[in-house]
This record gives sequence, C-alpha cells and structure tokens, in this order.
Amino acid sequence: MHDREVLLAFADRLADAARRAILPYFRAELRVDDKGAGRFDPVTDADKAAEEAMRTLIAREFPAHGVLGEEFGESAGAGGYRWVLDPIDGTRAFIAGLPTWGVLIALTYEGRPILGVMDQPYLDERYRGWNEGANCTARGATRPLRTRACAVLSDAIVSTTDPYLFQGEEAAAFARVRGAAKLTRYGYDCYAYCMIAAGHVDGVVESGLKPFDIDALIPIVTGAGGGVVSWDGGDASGGGQVLAFGDARVKDAALGLLRG
Repeated sequence: MHDREVLLAFADRLADAARRAILPYFRAELRVDDKGAGRFDPVTDADKAAEEAMRTLIAREFPAHGVLGEEFGESAGAGGYRWVLDPIDGTRAFIAGLPTWGVLIALTYEGRPILGVMDQPYLDERYRGWNEGANCTARGATRPLRTRACAVLSDAIVSTTDPYLFQGEEAAAFARVRGAAKLTRYGYDCYAYCMIAAGHVDGVVESGLKPFDIDALIPIVTGAGGGVVSWDGGDASGGGQVLAFGDARVKDAALGLLRG
C-alpha cells in the first residue's frame, strides 16, 4: 500500500485543482443543465471542469487507480485503489450562491474508504480524514478535529439536506428523529457532516445517497471520533440510507427511531 501521507498530499493536490476550476464560476453567470428525471438535478460547467481536472491528475500520477465520479462515471483500475469524486456536492446551493457546497474526494481500497477530503474553496476550509484521525485547515491554520459528547438525543443538533428528501415510511422515520432532537437544520449537504467532525452538530440523517456523496465523509467523521452507518447499522459506503453521528449514544437512539 502507498504511504498515507503521500496519498493525503495528493488528495490535497486534487482539491487544489478543483478549487482553481470551480471558483471562477461561483456567484457568476453560468449555464445550468438539468440531468434529472422529474426532480431538478442540476449540473454546471464548474462540476464538469473540476472533475476533469482531478481525473487528469489521477491518470498522470496514479494511472493504475480506478476512478468513480458523479459526472463522468467509472474508469476501472487495478490493485484495489479507487478515487471517488463529487466535484460539487451541493450543486443546488452552488447555483443559489450559498457557500455550503463542497468538493468531495475519497480514496477507497478494496471497496473501503481509507481517506477523505471535503474542500470548501470559497470559505477556504479543507477537512481531511483517514479513519484514525482528522483535521481542518482554514485560512492558513490547521487544527485537529474531534466530535463532541452528546449523551441523549434530546440534546442533539441534527441535520438533513432537505426536509422533503424523505417519502412515505422514510419521512415518518425522520420525523421521529426530528421530534426527539433539540434542533434540526436543513440545507448543508456535505458541510453538515464536517460540522459533526468539528464538534458543532451531533447527527446527519439522509437517504438516496450514492457512493460519491458519502465515501469522502466517512473517514472525516470516523477520524474525528464519530461514525457513519446505514439505517440498519451496517456499512454506509455504498450510499443509500445514512446516519452520521458524533457520539455513539446518539447513534443508538437515532437508529432505534429510524427503525420504528
């Protein structure tokens, strides 16, 4: 296996390349295409330019590694490594001029996320995780990340990207968690997960995620002392129904409510 510091440094280079590609488009005139079927699913030239820039670097530096990206699909690799890229997680926030989107970069080995980066270029914040640790570099200063203690769900701040994300029994399940929590915030996409790692938020509940939506965030939250699981308590790296938490006591209470 490659040295972790080498891989983290390369992930930083990918994030730098994505920053350069994206920032000229933010809060500027841009074309927005809809790739959805029945539900608005925007994509912009910024999404495509950032993923192309990252794929170019990977092909040059680690040509044997596979790549899975939201915009350009999967390129097979060899040796068990795969980069999982979401060039702009939160494109709806991006086109609304809101700074709560982020660039998601994960490296998986034999299907398991081993490091992750969430970069918010406009705020100059970069969150990194590698399962055994996590840090944040913001405006030139780097500090370790640590989740906070939260003994009961009634003291917890929880988040989800959209209150209308859930339908049917999923909506009822989320309503049970929302009703038990102290406070619920909406609309933060990947940023909310990093606020778990930073010790400001206690849980995120989502559904319908893809691997590129979550794989980068798992090492960040886990490395800061929390965790990310599916609603049945299993592996969340494939996406789907996801619960991220800072304190295992919040996880246990939330899972009980999600399961009904």
